[in-house]
Amino acid sequence: MNNNTNQNVANANTETKGITENISNTNSSSKNQKESETKNNEVANEANTKTSKEEVKELSFEMPVEGEIAKPYARDNLVYSNTLEEWTTHLGIDIKADKTTVVKASEAGTIKSIKNDPRYGLTIVIEHNEEYQTVYSNLLSSEFVVEGEEVEKGQSIGTVGNTASFEIADEPHLHFEILKNSIEEDPSIYLK
Repeated sequence: MNNNTNQNVANANTETKGITENISNTNSSSKNQKESETKNNEVANEANTKTSKEEVKELSFEMPVEGEIAKPYARDNLVYSNTLEEWTTHLGIDIKADKTTVVKASEAGTIKSIKNDPRYGLTIVIEHNEEYQTVYSNLLSSEFVVEGEEVEKGQSIGTVGNTASFEIADEPHLHFEILKNSIEEDPSIYLK
């Protein structure tokens, strides 16, 4: 009976030792997992901070051509259209400039499209980030850039023309728009 008791105690000690080792291993594993999660969170936070700092770059739009504003932005008010011979909204500004005057990118960005719009003539759209776009219409030419090209602020993108059928009765000018989240904004608020 003594042998059986000693054997039972030895077995119990072995089981206890095994359980203690399992608990120790579980605690160690749990500790390693927590440390790993903490490190991963720190790396993710650092990456997010870097991305946020890069995205914060303030946009500063400049006049794409030098000249007087011939027709202001008018979403809520109406302006008279000589071409249409009626009062209408005007979702950009018209900047007077001689034909063939070089048009420059108002801010750095990517050429999103170059198209011949049936109403606004030859038009270049530049995407500045996920939020802003600038639109340059009534152009004579766009030979300085191609779609998908990265452009710098002040880089030549085209020349002033008279190709907008909606504004054909007006003197040569650049029709210029700024869109924020695909909605036309008053460019004069942004231009410096």
